[in-house]
Amino acid sequence: MWHLGTSRTAAPPLAWLALAAVLLLPARATLAAAEASTPEASPQKLVATLSTRLFAALDRDRAAYRRDPDLVIPLIDQLLQPHFDAEYLARLVLGSRWRTAAEEDRARFALALYHTLLRTYAGAVSEWSSDRFKLLPFTGDAVALQAIVRTQVTGAAGTVAAVDYRLHRTAEGWRVFDVIVDGVSYARSYHEDIEGELSQTGLASVIERLEKSNRRATAQDASHSR
Repeated sequence: MWHLGTSRTAAPPLAWLALAAVLLLPARATLAAAEASTPEASPQKLVATLSTRLFAALDRDRAAYRRDPDLVIPLIDQLLQPHFDAEYLARLVLGSRWRTAAEEDRARFALALYHTLLRTYAGAVSEWSSDRFKLLPFTGDAVALQAIVRTQVTGAAGTVAAVDYRLHRTAEGWRVFDVIVDGVSYARSYHEDIEGELSQTGLASVIERLEKSNRRATAQDASHSR
């Protein structure tokens, strides 16, 4: 089984690369991307627009990203948030525990989980190219409250994975909240990964661990950039 990965479990690089490929945009394309993600834009159109702009951006700045892969992280952070529903993902991961969690703990967990995802294999995005990403025809109902956009991603070794994006309709437009790799859900994998830890140590301990890991990674990024 694929696991998204906490500090205990490594995430599937192919899947996260695919997610970053769809959602990462150059800073100068932010306005156009925001327009593409209005409620009028279908899930398929949103994914197609963002992925096209990603590959154009990588082609323009590929040498810089290869020299310093950490440059990708702030770009993802700036541009992923408008298109990803971190709170909804956190609710799925916590399951019934979400209802009993304090408001502050909910917010901290969602943010820590988001930043954990943000850093997962971000450096490898510099090697991504359009010929490895294929958007399949949309077969769902674009007027429904949820939709799945299906893609195929080819790894460096030539293996092909099915990578499906689950989106839901919000007041601000369609938002990605889960990725399914060869039938295995990111949200479900994360839920399974931390369920035992939650039972043994509680939500506060999980949040502190994720936050500590993110702070450590940020400090390492800062030292590398000097």
